[in-house]
Formats: sequence, C-alpha cells, structure tokens
Amino acid sequence: MVERWYRNGAIYSVDVGLFQDTDGDGVGDFAGMARRLDYLSRLGVTAIWLNPIHPSPRRDGGYDVADYYGVDPRFGSFGDFCSFLNGAGERGIRVMLDLVVNHTSDQHPWFVSARTDRASPFRDWYVWSDTEPPDRFEGPVFPGVENEIWTYDELAGAWYRHRFYSFEPDLNTENPRVREEIRKIAEAWLRVGASGYRVDAAPFLIESKQPGSTLKQPKPDYTRFRDLRESVSWHRGDVALLAEANVSDEEVLEYFGHADGAASRFHMIFAFRLNQAIMLALARQDARSVVQTVRELPGLPRHGQWATFLRNHDEVDLGRLTPEERQDVFAAFGPDPNMQLYNRGIRRRLAPMLGGDRRRLEMAYSLQFTMPGTPVIRYGDEIGMGENLELPEREAIRTPMQWDDTPNAGFSRADPGDLPVPVISEGPYGYKQVNVTDQRRDSHSLLVWFERTLHTLRECEEIGSGQHMMLDVGPPHVLAHRATGESGALLFLHNLANVPCRVDVGMQTDRPGRPLSVAADGYYDEKVDLSAIDLAGYGYRWIRLRRDP
Repeated sequence: MVERWYRNGAIYSVDVGLFQDTDGDGVGDFAGMARRLDYLSRLGVTAIWLNPIHPSPRRDGGYDVADYYGVDPRFGSFGDFCSFLNGAGERGIRVMLDLVVNHTSDQHPWFVSARTDRASPFRDWYVWSDTEPPDRFEGPVFPGVENEIWTYDELAGAWYRHRFYSFEPDLNTENPRVREEIRKIAEAWLRVGASGYRVDAAPFLIESKQPGSTLKQPKPDYTRFRDLRESVSWHRGDVALLAEANVSDEEVLEYFGHADGAASRFHMIFAFRLNQAIMLALARQDARSVVQTVRELPGLPRHGQWATFLRNHDEVDLGRLTPEERQDVFAAFGPDPNMQLYNRGIRRRLAPMLGGDRRRLEMAYSLQFTMPGTPVIRYGDEIGMGENLELPEREAIRTPMQWDDTPNAGFSRADPGDLPVPVISEGPYGYKQVNVTDQRRDSHSLLVWFERTLHTLRECEEIGSGQHMMLDVGPPHVLAHRATGESGALLFLHNLANVPCRVDVGMQTDRPGRPLSVAADGYYDEKVDLSAIDLAGYGYRWIRLRRDP
C-alpha cells in the first residue's frame, strides 16, 4: 500500500516572501526558509505548504502566475529552492506547492500572445466572447472589488472571462491542450521533489466557462480530477492532492471519487463546512454546531482525508452560515466593518479574534487538532500573531513573521521603509510583544504549547486515520467525542465556555484498559473517572481509553 503520509501529522502554510529575508532586500527567500527548517522541525510540522513561488507581478499574493516553470527571482534561484527542498527532506518534512491553474496573470506570455493576435496558438487557451456575454455580472469571487466576470479588452477586440480579478484571465480548462499543459506543470515539480499540491480554486477548473454558462451551469466534469490524479500518481506514488473546494456535502464525494484506484480523485479537501461550524461554536460558546456538522459529514473513501483549519491566508469565509449565524460570528469576532470582507468574511488572525485569551486559543487549537482530518496551520499562529487592518482586503493577515524584538522583527535587515509589507509594530500584537525569541525562552508560552501539542498529536494516529463519534454529555458548551482506530481509542473533551463543569461519559466509552490523561489545559487528578470528568473554563482534555497492540 502506498504510504498515506498526509493522514497523520500537521501541515504548515507559509508565504516565502514573508517568512525570512537573508539578502536584505526586504523580501523573504528560499535561503531564509532553509535557515528556519530546524525551527519548523522542532515545532513538529510534517509538511510545508508554500504559497505560490512562481514569477508573478504579485498583485494577488503570487496567485497571478506569469511563469509556471520558474521560481520568482525575489525568492532566490532555482538552486536555492532545491537546497531548501533537500534540507526539508533531510528533516523528514515534505513540501507541497500551490497549483494555481484556473487563471494566469495578464502578464503571462500566453495571454500577451492571445490578446494581440487572434491567430495565436494561445488564443483558445483563454475564454473569449466577441459580444457582451449575458452573464457579465454573474458570480464574481470578490464582489465589491470586482463586479463583473467579463472584461472588454481593446487590444484583443473581445471580452475575456475572469472569475477572480480582472488581471487574472481564466484559462480555458475545457481545452484539452490546456489540461495537458496543467499535467505537465504538475509533473515537472514532482520530479524536482515536491510531495503534492494544494489545488487552488478547484471547483472553477471543472465548470463550463463559455459565455452565459454561469446563468445555468451544466454538471461539472469531475473526470478532469481523475485524469490529474492518475498523471501525478504515475510520477510519484505517494503524492497528495489537496483541493481548495468549498462545496456542498453532496459534491464532496465527487471530489474524492467513490473508491480507491481508478475512480480516485483528490486525496484531501479543506473542511470548509467544519471550519464555519467551529467559528460559530466559538462565537456562541455552544458546541452543537460542531456536533451536528461532524455527524452530518459524508463518509469518505479509504484514501480520503479532511484538511482542518482555523485560519488561512484568506478571510474567514462564513458564506455557508445563515444570516443570523453570520451576524453572531461578526458580533463576536469582527464587530468593526473594517474587520469584515465581502459581507461574508472576517479578515483577522485568530489571536485577536479571541481577544488574546490564551485559554481560548489553546482550547480552539486543541479542538482543531482533534477533529477528523489533518490540521493545517498558518505561519505565525503558533506565536499568536495579529493582523494589520490598515492593509487592504486579505493583505491584513499577510504580514512578515515576527522572529524577535529587533528592527523589522528579525525578518529582514532592510530599512523598515523599504519593506514591501510592514511588520506589525504597534499594539499588543506588535513584534516587541509577540515574537519567537521571547516565547522560546518562556516555558509557558503559546509557542512551547504548540510544540508540545503537535508532538502529542503525532502519537495519536487515531485522530487522522480513525473513526470519530460525537458523544452526548449534557452541557451544550461541552464538546465530547471519541476517535477509534487500529491502534486504540481516545476521548476528547472541550469546554467552549468560561464555566467550570463536570461531565459523565462513562456509559458511552469502551473501557478494557485504564484511562490515561494524554494532554490537558492544566492539572487534573491523575486518576480518570469517566463518570465524573472535570473541565475548567475553556478547558480541554485528551484521554487515552485504550492502546491496542
């Protein structure tokens, strides 16, 4: 059986340009990533997901790609990337890349050729209309920033389609030659040493893109995912494809495929619905939304895995909540309109959303780590970084890593005014208050907690590969669930309210062995009585029920 490494461990999401600058130009680089590999190894992550590394005008954080086969020179050379990749491998850390192939930058040579010559071989690599499309204003991904999905180009003499920004024209993924090029791109980086991809905007890769299609979208062509999976698996048997797909439960199984083997598609999908349920539960201090969601999530095929997250490089998307639920989350975590985005999201980091309360932060991440799936962590969350709301849109949460209390937070030697993105310097989340070095010296810091908890997570493989069952314990602010796998069974309890309580799970667990405490928010009696488990306010407990040989 091919190793399914993506089932156990933790994935660390990082923007190379914001992590560590070594040459003093104000932009993070691969040499900086390599220098910090020991830090990441000690943290306990098993894979690094790099946000786009390719040459780009970077009008959209690198998601506007101008060359799929190169690395952005601001990050260093191709050799620097390979050195980083080798260093990660030596430490047992895999590297995943962003595969951004729904669209390109308007500066990509393909589009430059396509717009200047109707006879260009790349003309039909994009989507054009000689007349104004009937769905011109339907379905922009960033409403309020982009109000249309078709833009007229004077040079081309035609309208071109773009679901995202107008400077990101859609690739014509209905064109077989485009799909073949996508496979070549994916195969090329696997040969270099990448272990897999986070596939950006996956649902848009399989939708019809012809004029008027968004008004009445035909059934998506899921076989394109199967073709991509077969291609990359042929070149690397242990590859993992992670889909960014915020889709309904009914569609989820179409993204995974219905079985191992020929029908398989994605290995992992981000658990967007679970993320929104967790945000609602944290806001209301009521676990019922998570309990209901986990119970309703579709059963996955053997190869399938959720990727859980609390925060990422985008906004907190609340689009699947009801208006009332969304307002409750806004009221708790984003009451200022400047904290909100597109009327459906919050552009903040988790630490300030939870008021910097260490107890709530630890409980929230403990909850994420114990949910069915593999956790994905955004860089800086392990030290409780904040956001800069003076930056536009999603840029508020894309600020440089805070390493120490020296100028530029130890991120760069450049003049502070020359940094493309300023470090957070003011307020309770400024780099003099929140940084790695200070937390490294504090045995009770959030960073040390992350290290300890992530290493504990790696000893509990039932979380990533076992079956999860929600338990009824009474208080609506307490979430209790059990994970059972081939190696044993674990019990997890989380108190979402600042109210101490005692719960009884004795009749809902199998108990052939002596229950043992694995992790907790503080000191509890070493003897575990399942009929009377105490939880502090915002407390959590991991309890091993049994260990099977």
